[in-house]
Amino acid sequence: MAKGRDVRVTIGLECIDCARDRGGGERRGVSRYTTQKNRRNTPTRLELKKFCCYCNKHTIHREIKK
Repeated sequence: MAKGRDVRVTIGLECIDCARDRGGGERRGVSRYTTQKNRRNTPTRLELKKFCCYCNKHTIHREIKK
């Protein structure tokens, strides 16, 4: 049987450039991805370089709370 806290969890990744520019006057979306990580091997927040369709380039996407 599975324990209360699973080892692999589903996390969300958000573009840090879009999240920073969100307060401006121009309304754009925020690029988000979902992935899984192993909680034992990676206890810190995950950062991956992914393509952002709003920035139109590869940017760093940081783990967010779901």
